[in-house]
Amino acid sequence: MRSFLLFVMTSLMSFCSLAQFRDGADDEKRPFQENLFTGGSVSFSFFGNTFLVGGSPVLGYSLTNWLDAGVVVNATYTSYRDYNGVLNDKLRQTLFGGGGFARIYPVRFLFVQGQVERNSIQQTFIPVAGVKEKISVGASSTLIGGGYTSGRQGRGGRPFYYLAVMFDIGGDINSPYTDAYGRTIPIVRGGLQIPLFQGNSSR
Repeated sequence: MRSFLLFVMTSLMSFCSLAQFRDGADDEKRPFQENLFTGGSVSFSFFGNTFLVGGSPVLGYSLTNWLDAGVVVNATYTSYRDYNGVLNDKLRQTLFGGGGFARIYPVRFLFVQGQVERNSIQQTFIPVAGVKEKISVGASSTLIGGGYTSGRQGRGGRPFYYLAVMFDIGGDINSPYTDAYGRTIPIVRGGLQIPLFQGNSSR
């Protein structure tokens, strides 16, 4: 799975690096503020014995008509049932953190994304028999994936919606994007991207 996802992402990045030669608008001189955007996403995953919900506001910059980059802040709640294979054991955790991302658009309505994060996690272990235990851990994640948009029009274009599916390929045992057995789970993120100072550029 990891090798396949890395292959797809590398291929799309190579494609997009060639696409810049057909995009003469990238050579325009634009005021810095016209390339800024905000927005964010909500995350939801329900996979086997794992439930996850969260929000991730962002602040970013459109480097070209086909490439965005930015920073993200995370707040997530995750609940596991039958933790470590023990029937009725539970683990609940809250997460706060953030990181950076890059998003590439080979066409207006599709994108591929890479994102690195560092998160602080508060965990509460609730065994079926025994004493409740609380711990704090840190986790690093490397997320890759892609998704669909309602139509990105280039730097400074109109607001648009997007829906993405991401996977954590970092392998951190404390990752909030794995199930109770340490397996990577798909993270579905839907959100909105809003240019802060709309211009008139388009693809």
